[in-house]
Amino acid sequence: MAARPGSMELRSPAGRWVLIAAILGSGIVFLDSTVVNVALPQIGRELPVTFMGVLEAQAYVYYAYLLTLSALLILAGALADHYGRKKMFVIGLVGFGVTSVLCGAAPSMELLVLFRILQGAAGAILVPGSLAVLTSTFEGEDQGRAFGLWAGGSAATTILGPALGGALVAYSWRAAFFINVPLIAIALLAARHMPESRDEEAHGRFDWVGAAVVAVAVGGLTFGAIRGQSTEWEDPVAFVAIAFGALATVALPFYMGRKKDPLIPLGLFRSRNFTVTNISTLVIYGALYVTFQYLALFAIGTLGYSELAFGLAGIPGSLFLVFLSSRMGAVAVRYGPRWFMTIGPVVMGLGLLWFVRLPFDSEPWRASLGDLSSLVPPRDYFVDLLPALIVFGIGIAIMVAPLTTALMRSVPSHNSGLASAINNAISRVGPQLFGAIIFVTISATFYANFDDAMLERRQRPTTQVGVGFNVRERISPLNRPDPELGRDVVGAAAEASTDALRLAMLVGATLCFAGAVVNGLGIRNDQLHAEHETGASEPVTQPA
Repeated sequence: MAARPGSMELRSPAGRWVLIAAILGSGIVFLDSTVVNVALPQIGRELPVTFMGVLEAQAYVYYAYLLTLSALLILAGALADHYGRKKMFVIGLVGFGVTSVLCGAAPSMELLVLFRILQGAAGAILVPGSLAVLTSTFEGEDQGRAFGLWAGGSAATTILGPALGGALVAYSWRAAFFINVPLIAIALLAARHMPESRDEEAHGRFDWVGAAVVAVAVGGLTFGAIRGQSTEWEDPVAFVAIAFGALATVALPFYMGRKKDPLIPLGLFRSRNFTVTNISTLVIYGALYVTFQYLALFAIGTLGYSELAFGLAGIPGSLFLVFLSSRMGAVAVRYGPRWFMTIGPVVMGLGLLWFVRLPFDSEPWRASLGDLSSLVPPRDYFVDLLPALIVFGIGIAIMVAPLTTALMRSVPSHNSGLASAINNAISRVGPQLFGAIIFVTISATFYANFDDAMLERRQRPTTQVGVGFNVRERISPLNRPDPELGRDVVGAAAEASTDALRLAMLVGATLCFAGAVVNGLGIRNDQLHAEHETGASEPVTQPA
């Protein structure tokens, strides 16, 4: 098959620069979602607040970024296809750089929240654009390797985020934002080698109404789930937002089916691989939420790990993703992604099952840059956490690049930006929805088990512990209570948190296994090559 105009070899100097730009472009977006988390306590101590409480403002600093990033991904992907992927990518880089400087220089918490909203919008342009550029620039096994290197490089920035954040915050929380500037400068230099590409079949005006409906659908579901968790589902605003998001989601196919030039062509979903990949993304990324969110809360809040220690703890297992992704992407193109997308989630699930045996008295790792001896982990880390993290890392390394390959080769190249955006939006909505369900389950399990544990200690707290003490106000799942509450309370909370974490890990493992079943039954290797080679405006379908 003849090479597409504008395609290049991955090993060429220009090809390497394109890959560097794509990895940095998406990597800084993922980096900011982890580094800033570590800086939140210091931000809350140093920045003045006027209209909000400190805890509320800290939550908005994180979730405002996530919300606009999720809500605008599909719009940004469609704009990249319509107006030019290189053009939109460069706009995203400049926008992310400017908003990063604004965040780092913010004089108040309210302005920081505003700048984070704008930063999330700029990030939405970068993530689908980076994958779309790789799709339009490389072909064959070079394309698979590029997807793998992108996945590994982007993952590396996310994985190193907590450790990097801990080091930066030791200097200043503002450094967590300013660190983006030199990375963006390198990406802009590398982007000069990108060939411009766009959807040559795009006709008519851009579907702004469809973009608004998509934003309400994704934004409503994401905001509702976030708001529900933060208020323990006691605020009706969460339910209203979810209702609007659900209604917009239901209305989407009807609107897109009637529109002449819709934002999302329904023909994309006639591709079996595209549809199956997005379903498994929804399920499997729900499991990822469980792993990285609840495990971090438990390790730091219950066991007593330092933030730096937990960041370092995940590096060994994550190295598999960094070093194996390129190979996995190439062999997925050669042999088809089906079995990789099936085996990978199974291995991930087995890793999560190891955490079910995690004891509440596992010795914590309290790493600190001020004490070099503390950088050596304790023995319990090698038994309780490291095996699970390594197995999980191997599993995700097997799955991620083949999943990306299956997704991007299941649709015509002129829809690559939109396809990437849809999958990225699902990968962010899914964790919030599953996370909300798991949050409710964990909370109910924790407080029930806490009461049982206290009864065993011959105390009977229902809503009170001691005098004038509300359990739900003073004791949170996966967090260590104030030692002043007494040894019995601290011990009961640790046992209850451990039981809650084990339940979360079981749910996460189940989601991984469900994703493996979806991929094993749904992905078709023959469809992958047929669809990609046609370049037709509608994907080729194969009989079930």
